Amino acid sequence: MPLYEHVFLARQDLAQGQVDALAETATKIITDNGGKVVKTETWGLRNLAYRIAKNRKAHYVLLDFDAPPSVVAELERQTQINEDVIRYMTLKVDEHEAGPSVMMRRGERDRERGERSDRGERGGFGGDRGERAPRPRRDEEVEA
Repeated sequence: MPLYEHVFLARQDLAQGQVDALAETATKIITDNGGKVVKTETWGLRNLAYRIAKNRKAHYVLLDFDAPPSVVAELERQTQINEDVIRYMTLKVDEHEAGPSVMMRRGERDRERGERSDRGERGGFGGDRGERAPRPRRDEEVEA
């Protein structure tokens, strides 16, 4: 059977239990139609790159599964009907990733290093917010 990854984004105002129930519903659709869920990961509440349906954040959930193509059609049909899901994407993959996904490893790596992300220090001026070297006035500028 072909291998798939299905990622969906749930509304930000849902509780974690409701998000888990959405994942269970998707799992049930897959198993009832002859597929097998290999892995389910909840990535948590994350910021969106842009606002979707008045949501600035969303709960991310990943499902890795093996199933015939008809299961994918049914899963996407049911996901499209659900008002709690704001976006979804299903990809056919050659093989499932062993162990935790890249998103889960990234969170573990940041916790080990005690950092928030790879972006470095914020502010751009090398100090605390608001600290900037004063600009010289026109009469103090050095002539070259």
